[in-house]
Amino acid sequence: MSVQLGYSQAALKTKAVTWQISELLAEGVMSSSISGQPTVVASPFGKAVHFNGIDDALFLDAMPLKGLTSFTIEMIFSPDADGDFEQRILHIGEVSDDRMLLEIRNENAQWYFDGFVKSKHEKKALIDERLQHTTQAWYHVALVVTPNSLSTYVNGKQELTEAFHFSPIQTGQTSVGVRLNKKSWFKGSIYSITISPDVLDSSAFNLPLAITSPN
Repeated sequence: MSVQLGYSQAALKTKAVTWQISELLAEGVMSSSISGQPTVVASPFGKAVHFNGIDDALFLDAMPLKGLTSFTIEMIFSPDADGDFEQRILHIGEVSDDRMLLEIRNENAQWYFDGFVKSKHEKKALIDERLQHTTQAWYHVALVVTPNSLSTYVNGKQELTEAFHFSPIQTGQTSVGVRLNKKSWFKGSIYSITISPDVLDSSAFNLPLAITSPN
């Protein structure tokens, strides 16, 4: 999978963009900074990147959601058991204004998903502490945003959906492994992030066969 950071808006509307996280560490890839020492590790899918939960993160000079009226974000990742309770894994947009985040809550070797969006005067976190999963395993998560709804999925199964009036996020940057303001660090590994301008059904997700559904 190729890393595409210098794309045009027209190109983004024609196809999904996949960031293989190990390639984001490669020399010459456009990024504003690398914090700490994220480490390339093996995964069932190929090379992934491990973040230490303390100071490892990538800060990208990229705003892949600009102007999109709908989108689907998918991520393949594995959370460690001993990370902090609140962890921000992917942040796109502004620090505290319009933004989108993929987050988890981690406690007692269990985690649950949080998909957060702020758009204009609305903000919503899709989160339910009852929807728990075991750490130390690989998962596919997805956040699907339409002009009037937000939905979250884990391993292709819808967890939550709620009404939401979404307006395009126009400005900002991207961080992987922490919130843009360097709070709530992620501890675990990430293989890939895929951003599509389409509203994808779970049958169209990039869900690897190696993904299982431990509870």
